[in-house]
Amino acid sequence: MSSPPAFALAPSVWRIPVAPSDGINAFVLQGDDNQVTLIDAGMPWAWKRLEQGLAHIGIQVEDITNIVVTHAHGDHVGNIERARQESAAPVSAHALDAPFLAQGQCPPIDPSRNFRSLLMKWGRFDKITVSDTFTDGQLLDLAGGLRVMHTPGHTPGHTSFVHEPTGVLITGDVIHYWRSAIRIGIKLYCHDIALNEESAHKLSQAQCETVAFTHGPHLENEGQRRLHEFLAQRR
Repeated sequence: MSSPPAFALAPSVWRIPVAPSDGINAFVLQGDDNQVTLIDAGMPWAWKRLEQGLAHIGIQVEDITNIVVTHAHGDHVGNIERARQESAAPVSAHALDAPFLAQGQCPPIDPSRNFRSLLMKWGRFDKITVSDTFTDGQLLDLAGGLRVMHTPGHTPGHTSFVHEPTGVLITGDVIHYWRSAIRIGIKLYCHDIALNEESAHKLSQAQCETVAFTHGPHLENEGQRRLHEFLAQRR
């Protein structure tokens, strides 16, 4: 049996897999005011998956009213500029990642990584027009309240979000879920590996019921407990 094109995480909160096997995820928040917020959008080849996920929810790209970015990496923002143009929705990102989005280039990669120059060449994407920026702790007036958690390391402005009305934590790439286990963020394009490790522990401050990853399936029910157990093991 094939997986559905979108998963309901909570009332009006959805996860859209934009790669096979939940490899990359986008998210949609719907507000009582008919506002539709898209968080990330996958890579250019995944546009059809994004459209199918939106259709499953009952909306189209043109219905999107706000676009929010977790971080400036092409696997998450490859479709953002197209979505912005087709919906006329403003794009918001953390102030430290906004310049990289505008340049269409991922941030510098941790010096410990091999083949950095080659990886940087592969780290390009369509330049993105960013209308607004946010900072740590800010409560965005989206879908009843989206709390910004600045979790730098994967990129300088990497951001996790908590949808406060439903208790859904969207981790971004600071951690991910693979083979039935929570794991630390993928190091391949990481800007600062040590800082990413520190930022992961900040997630323990989130009041959440469901933990949703930008890579991997989400965790319901005991998501917060499993998150805390994972973080405790890395102390």
